[in-house]
Amino acid sequence: MNGPPAELSPAPEAVAVQPEVIDQVAIARLYGEPLFALPQDLYIPPDALEVFLEAFEGPLDLLLYLIRRQNFNILDIPMAEVTRQYLGYVEQIRARNLELAAEYLLMAAMLIEIKSRMLLPPKPAADGSEPEDPRAELVRRLLEYEQIQSAARSLDALPQLGRDFWRAQVHIEQSLAPRWPDVSVDDLRAAWRDILRRARLVQRHTITRETLSVREHMSLVLRTLQGRRFVEFGELFDPARGVAVAIVTFIAMLELAKEHLIELTQAEAYAPIYVRLAYVPS
Repeated sequence: MNGPPAELSPAPEAVAVQPEVIDQVAIARLYGEPLFALPQDLYIPPDALEVFLEAFEGPLDLLLYLIRRQNFNILDIPMAEVTRQYLGYVEQIRARNLELAAEYLLMAAMLIEIKSRMLLPPKPAADGSEPEDPRAELVRRLLEYEQIQSAARSLDALPQLGRDFWRAQVHIEQSLAPRWPDVSVDDLRAAWRDILRRARLVQRHTITRETLSVREHMSLVLRTLQGRRFVEFGELFDPARGVAVAIVTFIAMLELAKEHLIELTQAEAYAPIYVRLAYVPS
């Protein structure tokens, strides 16, 4: 049977899905699919796209920028051109932030007032002198602000700790030799009161008079300390011999300490007091 060849239908998996719009360029892709037009129900918030203009620190900063950018003479400001440019900037920030624009609107009113006064005939002065330029007050404020800006830049150029340099730190090893704290007078007095209290506990009834020598007890103290590194303060007293002997022994110790023959040391506050020789015999 002869006849035209039958057309073969392609398999379902071989059919490629083509977009309806081929000549246009996709503006975006949504989940991997090209998007050629924005959806009709797409909502874009008013503040989704915000253009941030060059930030200024205030109305004077903006005025000074406009004057310096166009090389205007600050002593002869063209008020019409500066006011026009200033109002253009204020209109932009007013649309975005009315609270921020309030301060700039006040300066805009001042510029318009100055421009109006310049258009009017000058009022003659009472003393016959030349009337003051309406721009004089604005020029004075701009010059003062420029001086403050210059001083701020000079201060910022100075080296600052943490930004331009760091403080040098050097660790110095301390001596390993222990340094005993000095004995305070109060601790020495308290130790003496304790020895005196213990000496009074021993009651002796003597009739004979005993001659006591400070020099002799000084020698006894030195002999007691001989060959010993430290001796506790209380060991140098013999409470059994009475208060008189204890007093003479204490005076002998004070004389030896005064002559730098012995040293009184203490490990820490309220610790026991120790006595040692201040010299090494030859």
